[in-house]
Amino acid sequence: ALPAALSEGRAEPLARLIGALRSYHDAAVEPYWPHIRASIEADRAVRGRALLDGGADGLLAALPPMIRWRAPVLEADYPVDRDLYLDGRGLLLQPSFFCRGTPVVYRDPSLPPVLVYPVTHPGAPEFAEPGPWLGRLVGHTRSAVLQSIGNGCTTSELARRAGVSLASASQHASVLREAGLVLTLRHGSSVLHTLTPLGGSLLRGGAPLALS
Repeated sequence: ALPAALSEGRAEPLARLIGALRSYHDAAVEPYWPHIRASIEADRAVRGRALLDGGADGLLAALPPMIRWRAPVLEADYPVDRDLYLDGRGLLLQPSFFCRGTPVVYRDPSLPPVLVYPVTHPGAPEFAEPGPWLGRLVGHTRSAVLQSIGNGCTTSELARRAGVSLASASQHASVLREAGLVLTLRHGSSVLHTLTPLGGSLLRGGAPLALS
């Protein structure tokens, strides 16, 4: 069996496993990688905004609904009943595209505390063939709107930065979203627009968007 062969350190079964994983990645992950990255970056922008607006309490209170902040306890839906004590240690919040339903933590409580939680899944973008949206994308105003989004902003902030009306900012953001350049997530009573890797690459003249 493959597990036994791997435990014995045999090279041929290991090569088969690596090949299977690469094939799976090429078929199931690579085609959607820009969307996966965009979802993670959008979540990071939302969490960063929550931290700036409300501090640590605001950040913890704004986590996905399966996680509830009831100071000083952070509760989470979990498959089993379990308590994790920080004992003065920090907690790393790790968004994950592949985590679904409930967050997860390391099984070993002696390891650094990490809470892996699912990001919001707005749905994979359906990119249209080059057509009407491409013509609508061209123009100085829309270019200014794309640059104004930067590291993330609400529609009101976008209107102020780009010097356009609120309705115009919303319309421009909608067109950019249709083109796959912007991702929009709800943040409290407003929405937060962030650049996708494609949008960031476009602003950089085709250079890839680096992840920090």
